[in-house]
Amino acid sequence: MIGNDWDKVLSVIESSEGFKKFMDVVNHQYEINTIYPIKENIFNALKLTSYENTKVVIMGQDPYHGEGEAHGLSFSVQEGIKLPPSLKNIYQELESDLGIKPSKSGDLTKWAKEGVLLLNSTLTVVKDTPNSHKDLGWSLFTDYIIKTLNEKETPVVFILWGNFARSKKAFITKSHHLVIESAHPSPFSARNGFFGSRPFSRTNEFLKKNNIKEINWDLNN
Repeated sequence: MIGNDWDKVLSVIESSEGFKKFMDVVNHQYEINTIYPIKENIFNALKLTSYENTKVVIMGQDPYHGEGEAHGLSFSVQEGIKLPPSLKNIYQELESDLGIKPSKSGDLTKWAKEGVLLLNSTLTVVKDTPNSHKDLGWSLFTDYIIKTLNEKETPVVFILWGNFARSKKAFITKSHHLVIESAHPSPFSARNGFFGSRPFSRTNEFLKKNNIKEINWDLNN
């Protein structure tokens, strides 16, 4: 289904009757509604960042619900789409933290290829209807992904922005991982602890300390 080592890691889920029935429900949603992202991009985060290569997880809630925005990566929009407010604030913190100039593009694929798993808790959404699929059942699947990453012997950095993402901390029980948590980068909350939280430099300091190649956060080259 994914095409890399995630298929082995998630084989118990993927082969279960319950998951097959769930995917039938998801496919039916695509038949009766306009759903984002397009079906081919639902599992983009896992396709671009294998289990083995996952060094960092940035947890999101659900996909952007505007036309042409979502492409399966949390906080990321497709090339040519106007930057969402939260992503603008992420870029602002990146510049403050590491001196990296904001990218004009909101496509974070480069981060995914660097080993940053850009995972939403819910992987689909009805057009123009935020959180419309939050009760569909995706969280059982994505929570399992977090639990499998918690079992990784190699240290992983979990970046949890906002109360929803921070609720996933319950699944991160192994002490060799790093959890970085703060307010959400949304304009409604960014000044309550997101700005100045330095998640990017803290991530790289931790990776370096553990002899893991640091993330190149610069999207401009």
